[in-house]
Amino acid sequence: MKLLPRQNDSWIKGFRIIPFLILAILITGCQTDSPRPEPTQAAHFVPPTSNPAQEVISEAAPPPLPTRQANCSNQLEFRDDLTVPDGTEFTPGEMIIKRWLVENTGSCSWNASYSLQLISGLVLGAEKVQSLYPARQSTRAIIEITFHAPDNPGRYNSWWQAYDPDGRRFGDPFYMEISVVEEFEEEAPVEEGAGEEEPLVEETPVGT
Repeated sequence: MKLLPRQNDSWIKGFRIIPFLILAILITGCQTDSPRPEPTQAAHFVPPTSNPAQEVISEAAPPPLPTRQANCSNQLEFRDDLTVPDGTEFTPGEMIIKRWLVENTGSCSWNASYSLQLISGLVLGAEKVQSLYPARQSTRAIIEITFHAPDNPGRYNSWWQAYDPDGRRFGDPFYMEISVVEEFEEEAPVEEGAGEEEPLVEETPVGT
């Protein structure tokens, strides 16, 4: 009987290891294809930043004042002297309350940004800039200024006119004209019979 040659034991062992190597390669390939988790970043606060373009626009064009009115015209018409007719006489230092009746015939309403200002003559103890009486368009208003008569006798006048918020005067000017006279002392009234001479009475001797 002929015997077969004996196989090499090392070759058999190597043949058995091959399947394990293939399995290991397959497992490693599956792990490399799986997505890796990305590390999360901690949230952090970002302070708001200003917009230079908006700042430039706000500085270049500020919002209009609430008292200003656009697309309207200013006009004032004098109507009447309510007190102190022209040439009224006053004593030196006497207080004078002058009132004028005027009408707002423009399309703007007068508010706190409008004023009256002295344009000619003397201020006569008043402020050179006065508040213009608030009045809506197409309404009348009474303007009042308190003056004081000068110390020296003479004839005086004071002229005034309205000014808009931009410093432009408008409308009819109006004025006051007065005369200052010296204050005379009144003579004391004479009592009846005072200063009359008594009649001379002559005595007649008795027995004549």
